[in-house]
Amino acid sequence: MAVVRLLVLGMVRLKGRTHGYAVHQELVAWHVETWTRVKPGSIYHALKQLTKEEKLNEVGREPSEEGPGRTLYELTEAGEAEFIQLLESALGSFDLEELGTGVAFMECLPRRRVIEILKDQHRRAMTTRNGLEAMAPKFAHVRDAPHTSDLLSLWSGSLAANASWTRSLIQRLESGAYRMSEG
Repeated sequence: MAVVRLLVLGMVRLKGRTHGYAVHQELVAWHVETWTRVKPGSIYHALKQLTKEEKLNEVGREPSEEGPGRTLYELTEAGEAEFIQLLESALGSFDLEELGTGVAFMECLPRRRVIEILKDQHRRAMTTRNGLEAMAPKFAHVRDAPHTSDLLSLWSGSLAANASWTRSLIQRLESGAYRMSEG
């Protein structure tokens, strides 16, 4: 649910006042279905839930020729705070869906903050990977769970790939890639 909340809050933030269909259309244009498990219905559910939680305000209706008017939403201060919290958490995540969503909105944060979060994520990935590799010899000859060595290798390799990608993104950001918020 955190990914859906981040996507919806981020889209409303980017668009200012907007309605659910516009959020949905923009996410379709981003091909969000290729890098998340977000379904269209979850977008509308998140809009209702975030409004109930006072993270979004309903600010009117936009007329529609195709049916009833569309409810317009805007971000509240609480919504802005949750957006930033979810964004920072996503950028620090090892989960590819969360991390990808964080990268999609990272321009909303100051460059120095994104680099700081990514450097911490890189450090944690390397520390965890090194810990897994140190454990591997203990499980090399385990008969009851022979898959353990392969799992440790899988997780270690995934973390190494994550760390390599993160290091590359940090370098690009330090070289000025992306237009970042300086707020």
